[in-house]
Amino acid sequence: MKNVIAELKHVSREYDDGRIVALQDITMQIGRGEWLSITGPSGSGKSTLLHLLGGLDRPTKGSIVFDGRDKISARQWARLRARRIGFVFQSFNLIPSLTALENVEVPLFGVMRRSAKRRQKAMDLLERVGLADRSRHRPGTLSGGERQRIAIARALVNSPDFILADEPTGNLDTRTSREIMDLLESIHTSERTTLVVVTHEIEIASRATRTIRCVDGMIAGDI
Repeated sequence: MKNVIAELKHVSREYDDGRIVALQDITMQIGRGEWLSITGPSGSGKSTLLHLLGGLDRPTKGSIVFDGRDKISARQWARLRARRIGFVFQSFNLIPSLTALENVEVPLFGVMRRSAKRRQKAMDLLERVGLADRSRHRPGTLSGGERQRIAIARALVNSPDFILADEPTGNLDTRTSREIMDLLESIHTSERTTLVVVTHEIEIASRATRTIRCVDGMIAGDI
């Protein structure tokens, strides 16, 4: 594959001193600008795979290469996540005590010094996801779809070129799920962002240009 942004080489991930094997000898590449879905039953290793791709977890065996760089330290992964990788989670992971605007602004601390610029960038992204009028609301007063839109805005705030989404529609109804996926796809298309989505929903997986299926910690299909 040409122009690879991420690659796993014979990666395994074990827990509890090897008694639990989440992933076994995974080798795969993800192209820059690709729209990839990762599917499989519960416990198949798909979320572990996503976390490894973003440096949230480390492999027990094998290596992970990001944009040509391997042997990436924990500090280097943290820098990559701050500047190049955006995460969207099923549970939203918003800070309940902060407003929508403040939640989006959080990743900019330590990256952008001027508070006025941080605030404006966060507001611009809330407008992009259709929530500018909800900027002062806290997560507890918003719907699931609105909270996920805030989470997407937060993932975009540092202009990442790699977005990792773990069951981003898992807590949403069918109509809202389609709206969230439409939003992610529009970002992928307009920004040429690499998009990787873990999902158990066939309809969502079928929207991707490539699908990897995990079963028992191994890749059972790649189409």
